[in-house]
Amino acid sequence: MPADRLVIVGASHAGFQVAASLRQHGFDGAIALVGDEPVLPYQRPPLSKDYLDGKIGLELLLMRPEAFYREHRIEFLPGIRVTAIERGEHRVRLATGEHLAYDHLVLATGARNRVPPVPGVKLDGVCYLRTLAETDALRRHLAGAERIVVIGAGFIGLEFAAIARAHGRQVHIVELTDRVMGRVVSVPTSHFFAAAHRAAGVEFSFGAAAMRIGGHAGRVDHVELASGARLAADLVLVSVGVVPNGELAAAAGLEVANGIVVDEQLLTADPAISAIGDCASFPCGHAEGRPTRLEAVQNAADHARCVADRIVGKPHAYSALPWFWSEQGALRLQIAGLTTGHDQHVLRGDLASGAFSVFCYRKGELLGIESINRPADHAHARRLLGSGRQVTPSEAADDGFDLRAAAMARS
Repeated sequence: MPADRLVIVGASHAGFQVAASLRQHGFDGAIALVGDEPVLPYQRPPLSKDYLDGKIGLELLLMRPEAFYREHRIEFLPGIRVTAIERGEHRVRLATGEHLAYDHLVLATGARNRVPPVPGVKLDGVCYLRTLAETDALRRHLAGAERIVVIGAGFIGLEFAAIARAHGRQVHIVELTDRVMGRVVSVPTSHFFAAAHRAAGVEFSFGAAAMRIGGHAGRVDHVELASGARLAADLVLVSVGVVPNGELAAAAGLEVANGIVVDEQLLTADPAISAIGDCASFPCGHAEGRPTRLEAVQNAADHARCVADRIVGKPHAYSALPWFWSEQGALRLQIAGLTTGHDQHVLRGDLASGAFSVFCYRKGELLGIESINRPADHAHARRLLGSGRQVTPSEAADDGFDLRAAAMARS
C-alpha cells in the first residue's frame, strides 16, 4: 500500500535510520520523526565509552547536524511524547493534544532501564547509563566520587567500571549470577574479562543481591547486600538490563510479548504499523526462527533498512546477522552471531596473550564467534555466519587453519 505520510515514533538509531534510508531510496512523501528527548538524534554506544570518558563532545555524538533534517525534509519533533495510537483514524495523539496522521507508522520506541525494586533507588548519586541526560548526570557524579558500586556485570556496567578505574576510583561490582556477561558470552570469555577487571583493581561480589541502597540527607552512602555485607559508596550505577517500551502498542491492541510482536518483514498484525529495534520481537533466522528481541545498534539499523525497503516497494524478510561489541579498557570484545544455548566451545589463539576467539557450537553447528582483540577473526566470522558457511571445531582450534580463505570461499 502506498505510504505518502510516514510517522516514526522514536528518534534513536532505528527511527533515524528509517527516515534517512527512505530519503536515500527516493521516497518523496512526508516524514515526521517524533522523539521524546529534547536533542537531535545521537549515537548511544559512545555514551558508555568515549563520551563518558570526555574524549568526545556532543557534536561527534550526533547522527547528523540539524541542517540534515531540513535538507531532507524530515520533520523532527523533539521533546514530544506520543500518548496514543488511534488505529481507526490512522493517526497518533501527542502529549500536546495535537495529532499526526499517517499512512504508515513505524514504532521505534526502544527500551528503558530496568529499575530494581530496591529501597533507596531514588537517592541522589544513584545513576543509570542509557540516555544522554543520564550520562551527563553520571559524568557529574563521577567527577566527585571516590567509592563506586556497580549493580550488574553486563556490558554497560563493565564499560563504566573500566573508565572509573582508569580515573582512579574504587569500584565494586555486585552481580546476581555467578559470572560477568553471563547472558551473552561463553564461560572462557566471561572468566577472562573478570580476571582482567580484577587485575585492574575492580572488586566483585558474585551471586549477590543488592537489598537496599542507603544514604544520608538524601544522598547515597552505601549498598546493603542480602548477605548482610555493607559496601560504602558515594556513587551507584544501576545496570540490570532494560524493559522494551511496548505500552503504546499494547494500548492500541497490538500483541506485545517481550517486545512488540512482528512478522519476518517487521510488520505488526496491523499492516499499517511496523516495529523495529530494541522494542521489537521478531522471528530470527539466526535463532531457528524463535521470537527474538535484540539490543544492538546493528539490529536497529538493519531493521530500519528492511522496513524502508518494504515501504519503497522492495519487500523482503529480515535476515541480517546479529553482531555486537564492547570496549572495556584496552579490551575489545566483538561477537558475531548468537551464542546462547551452545553446547561446545573451541578456543582459537592464546588466551594468555589477551587476543583470542571462542567459536561456539550447538550439535556441531557453528552458532557464533566471540573475538577478543582479534578484529580479523571478527570480520571473517561475520562473512562465515552471514553466508551460512561452517568451519568444524577442529579447524577452528587450529590457529594455522586459513579462516580468511574459509570465509571468502564461494558456496
